[in-house]
Amino acid sequence: MIDLHMHSMFSDGTFTPEELVAAGVRNGVKAMALTDHDTTAGVPRFLAAAEAVGMRAFSGVEVSAEVESGTLHVLGYGIQPEHPGLKENLTWIRKGREDRNLEILRKLNEMGMALTYEEVTAYAGADVVARPHFAQAMMAKGYVGNKREAFDRFLARGKPAYVERSRMDASDTFSLIRQAGGLPVLAHPFSLKLSGEPLRAKVEEFTRQGLGGIEVYYPEHSPERLRAYLRLAHEFDLVATGGSDFHGAVSPGVEIGRGSGHLHVPDSVANALQQRLGTV
Repeated sequence: MIDLHMHSMFSDGTFTPEELVAAGVRNGVKAMALTDHDTTAGVPRFLAAAEAVGMRAFSGVEVSAEVESGTLHVLGYGIQPEHPGLKENLTWIRKGREDRNLEILRKLNEMGMALTYEEVTAYAGADVVARPHFAQAMMAKGYVGNKREAFDRFLARGKPAYVERSRMDASDTFSLIRQAGGLPVLAHPFSLKLSGEPLRAKVEEFTRQGLGGIEVYYPEHSPERLRAYLRLAHEFDLVATGGSDFHGAVSPGVEIGRGSGHLHVPDSVANALQQRLGTV
């Protein structure tokens, strides 16, 4: 059992890097990766904690990129967390997120929700403030009953409090991750809102631009989706990765290594990833 997709308090998770490793050990996970949103600040602590207990671990990051359809998140595995170019660009992305956050707050206030930025940031960890933290603040004030309601009614794309933010395009994102020594992987492909031939064409385009893997094993992937993504991985010689997308308390019912109970990422995935990283 392995888990190559999880978040810590350095982005929008609730666990410290050390707590993630400890939870992985308790759940019998054999290999892990920390993939915080748009930051590598927690990676050194994560790798140190993993080494201390003999856990196989990969450095990682999850970068939001621009795409014309749906949402594009790119996982970068094996990156050098202190790579200057990577850090500079992630700082720019986070600045865009901060500007977006202030606009989200303004919109929520205009809709009668008496929230302050201090109340929202109180739910954030050590670094990135993100939409799940707005959801937590909204829940605490009784404006919504749960995280899903917050997104479905207010925070998701197309909803009244949604605001776009600064992102790099796909090609530049793949290139940046490779420059930092990593392998770019398409996260939860269904978020592109494509399937069948349009998805195949998009993955083929991404592969020409430098994509190196696709997230096949994921809690929200049906057996049909899993098989479709595995076929794409084979067709375009992409590493098939997987993980729980664990966030801690903000996503109840999701466990490290197990997702919502049915996730199983084969141990061979870690070996395939390690082998591919050796050629980056």
